[in-house]
Amino acid sequence: MSENQLLSALDLIETFPFPFAADAYRYSTNVEPAGTAVNTPTGRCGERVVDIDSEYERELAERVDILAADPTRHTVLPHMRPACWDAMLTLMGEMATAYPGTMSLERRGAGWRWRNGRLGLVQDFVIGDEQTLPAEPLAYIASQVQDDIVLLDQRDGDLFADAGVVTFAADWSFGFDVGMTFLEIHGPVPRLRESGVIPRAREFLMRLQPGETYRRTNWSMTVGRRLDVSTERSHEWGPDRARIATVGDEDFGRLVHLRVEVQHLIRLPESGSICFLIRTYMLPLADIATVEPWRLRAATVLAELPDDIADYKGINAYRDRVVAWLQNANPPR
Repeated sequence: MSENQLLSALDLIETFPFPFAADAYRYSTNVEPAGTAVNTPTGRCGERVVDIDSEYERELAERVDILAADPTRHTVLPHMRPACWDAMLTLMGEMATAYPGTMSLERRGAGWRWRNGRLGLVQDFVIGDEQTLPAEPLAYIASQVQDDIVLLDQRDGDLFADAGVVTFAADWSFGFDVGMTFLEIHGPVPRLRESGVIPRAREFLMRLQPGETYRRTNWSMTVGRRLDVSTERSHEWGPDRARIATVGDEDFGRLVHLRVEVQHLIRLPESGSICFLIRTYMLPLADIATVEPWRLRAATVLAELPDDIADYKGINAYRDRVVAWLQNANPPR
């Protein structure tokens, strides 16, 4: 893999969480303990719960723009205020541990001092006093992580999505889902109810103990490097699925991206809510094809993928061409 062959920054390829562990894909819980590094053909991924890469500043700026245009992407129901403080402090701790050279979290008397050297921030605050922060706690920490954040409240024998900052949704709407149960949110996904995956996932989440952190992956495909493919903006990105059929092979490989979500699940220690992090990674087919095991595996998985799953993921219109493109791509020399 030569760096001058690549469209993406090298660190994005070295840490890409390629999602296919076998030659066939079906929905599953695929949950594992977080924080364990995974060796890949290009490097390593999964070492940190909060991962920061070369897209950090650009993605945070994009989040600011999205929230300014659509404030409904950030919602906190009143009873979730304590959980927002809990999530903020937990994620600050994760970042300080992962990046001690640039980030730190220290007790200062009755309060705390947070330093994010990457962004040039130093903030003293007192838990519970929103006057000591420049923004609501969940919004404040969401302005410093590349992950979308959803907080699940556990009550009445169920889980409810009652707070979050979600700017990079993949064909769903956080604004629509606020207040829904875990089962209601996943109702449209084919095969999930029949297979029992979602009830099992809910039961797993409800058994999480304070401080436990797990992760899972999900994947889809997008045309262009679009982080925000929410249903609110489907009028912008939806037509791309038809237009991509008209471009030449070189542009096709450059524009079609494999999109992977690494989802972290954290039982917050104080509030007992579950912090659900959704971190999105993308690579164009042209970069996937430079890694021979990825090229072959992705072509095999997509060729075998059942039609209903391909339809739900929105790739039926160009799936066959993706398979052919990957099969015919020149292996790297």
